[in-house]
Amino acid sequence: MPPSGSPPDGTTAPTPAPAAPAPVPAVPAAVPAVPAAVPTAPAPVPAVPAAGGARAGRRDRAAVWARARAPYALTAVLFAAYATLSVTRHRRMEDGSYDLGIFEQAVRAYAHFQAPVVDLKGPGFLVLGDHFSPVIALIAPLYRVFPGPVTLLVVQAALFALSALPVTRASVRLLGPARGLALGAAYGLSWGIQRAVEFDFHEICFAVPLIAFALEALLARRWRAALAWGLPLLLVKEDQGLTLAALALVVAWRARRTDRRAARLALGVAVAGAAAAALVFTVVIPAFAADGYTYWQKAGGPGTALHGLGTKLTTLAWVLVPTSGLLALRSPLLWVALPTLGWRFTASDPNYWSTDWHYSAVLMPVVALALADSLDAVRRGPRPWLRSYAHQLPGALLAAALALSATVLPLARLGDRSAYAVPARAAAVERLLARIPDGVSVEADYPALTRLTSRCRVFWIGGARGERPAYLVFDNASGWAGDPLGYAGRLHPGSRFALVGEAYGVVLLERRL
Repeated sequence: MPPSGSPPDGTTAPTPAPAAPAPVPAVPAAVPAVPAAVPTAPAPVPAVPAAGGARAGRRDRAAVWARARAPYALTAVLFAAYATLSVTRHRRMEDGSYDLGIFEQAVRAYAHFQAPVVDLKGPGFLVLGDHFSPVIALIAPLYRVFPGPVTLLVVQAALFALSALPVTRASVRLLGPARGLALGAAYGLSWGIQRAVEFDFHEICFAVPLIAFALEALLARRWRAALAWGLPLLLVKEDQGLTLAALALVVAWRARRTDRRAARLALGVAVAGAAAAALVFTVVIPAFAADGYTYWQKAGGPGTALHGLGTKLTTLAWVLVPTSGLLALRSPLLWVALPTLGWRFTASDPNYWSTDWHYSAVLMPVVALALADSLDAVRRGPRPWLRSYAHQLPGALLAAALALSATVLPLARLGDRSAYAVPARAAAVERLLARIPDGVSVEADYPALTRLTSRCRVFWIGGARGERPAYLVFDNASGWAGDPLGYAGRLHPGSRFALVGEAYGVVLLERRL
């Protein structure tokens, strides 16, 4: 700024001539008029920016917190909710299948540096001949310190909650703090994640955060990081090689104009992922299983795609509507969901078609981040109505997720006081199972088996196949086995059993001969 009394162009004003005194005051009178106004009202000048600065400072601090810390806070809250749901269900003996026992037997073997034998699938059965999931060996060190099924449930809760971190971070970066956090919370409460948390333990809990971190890196144009996050999917489950291939194709598509080397690398990873899946299906798993890959009988094919069409369309609507308002369809990231939807909807087993169980968990981060990608593009689009819809959508999805979570989804149980109490039946069955010594062989069904797999050799009831278990324990509350001693004699001809005890229909028999 030029000094007071200087012309605006910065030149020095000439000294006025004494012969013309009248114009002299006219020049400086106009020049200092600008700075003269400054001291006339000194108080308001600092007051306005001070108030505005305080408000701006608060907004800046809130934005920094939302971007840097809120995703971690959300992850912690989700972990607490998931773990509470899983552990309380287990305490109440509400385990839904024998899968928790299967995975615990495998992890227990890894923890003791043994081959992952799962006797629940048959005596001496190697779990790698069922599904190729060596990634679960990562739980072994923690299991060695804290043996028991609860360890697996807590690890699963942590992995599912961890997946919300990249989803929320990417959403906040693309959409801003408020809408990004809303989308992250809606993802954490999504029905697919909740159903997986509810249904015991499955290896797919490792795939969900890997996919989420890979897609976060993809949206940030970190192509190689996206591929690196996707590569461990090959160790999660045999079908995840196809998911890796789809992910790599999306990376190649997005990087084709800005980083051709990364695009070529991604194409190579896509080919490698598909080849690895084929190798695992046809060579690796059959090498561990005498009967080969037994799930081929459920594979179906294109001819079964129209079977159960109503159920499949309902599932597809649940995948796309309450999680993305259909807007995820605008993003190529949704291609990553195609392999999972493909094998499920062409399978001949109806269990794969519905919204039950854990099968939709891997779809949730794909849909959530495809939506974030679409919202980012739509807000710069030419259609005002679509921009308005996109602006309101994250809040609407969060409201829908909260409403479902409070009513029909599994997390609704956290608001029920009875969920935290151990029912009399569970306590009585626990006391009955305590009469079984450690280290013995037991033939059992659920819910008893998940109480025994950490300390006994456990077979599925009727699946001992020539072994001579020391105990039989099964739930005969419905009377399906008829006379328990007679049923035990039919299972093991030539053996004699004695009734040890019974609790709420759960029968414990001991071999005496």
